[in-house]
Amino acid sequence: MGDAVTVACLDLEGVLVPEVWINVAERTGIDALRRTTRDEPDYDVLMRYRLDILAEHGLGIREIQEVIGGMQPLPGAREFLDWLRERLSVIILSDTFYEFAAPLMRQLAWPTLFCHQLEIDAAGRVTGYRLRQQDQKRRAVEALHQLNFAVVAAGDSYNDTSMLCEADAGILFRAPDNVIREFPQFPVTTTYDELRAEFASAAGLDA
Repeated sequence: MGDAVTVACLDLEGVLVPEVWINVAERTGIDALRRTTRDEPDYDVLMRYRLDILAEHGLGIREIQEVIGGMQPLPGAREFLDWLRERLSVIILSDTFYEFAAPLMRQLAWPTLFCHQLEIDAAGRVTGYRLRQQDQKRRAVEALHQLNFAVVAAGDSYNDTSMLCEADAGILFRAPDNVIREFPQFPVTTTYDELRAEFASAAGLDA
């Protein structure tokens, strides 16, 4: 990557923490909420689908935050993130929402997070959402390139692939088979040791 300083960009759900919506589905028994960006590449379609289900079942922000409050990072995630932050600047690029993320960010020692915002009415109903911008993960990597940073990125889902394509090096972590098949150009990792090794190789770090 030449003489450019390298920044690490990581997805959040599926890479460092469990999938929030799957946990909500398990807690509420609403299997339809299991659908994630691993299944649906169009994020707007997915979120409108989720909002319709929340409205149908009368679920609001309080119920979702109760689920998130009981979640923990994936085993080994904090140790991997600490290792990476000792060596590179790290930015979490996520399609989650600030209203969801705080309990999990606290457990990860407050890494820098770029994500979206929910629209919530006075009764606590989730009525909509505001994207930071369309395709914000790729656009963030583009902006880092314009600032003369090199970027190594890791993610697991369809909504990460444009970020991985834009990065100087992209890595899949515990991705589903459909994503692996469609994006064979990216190395596939399933453990944090493997992910650490790929970052070390791509960014010239000591593993």
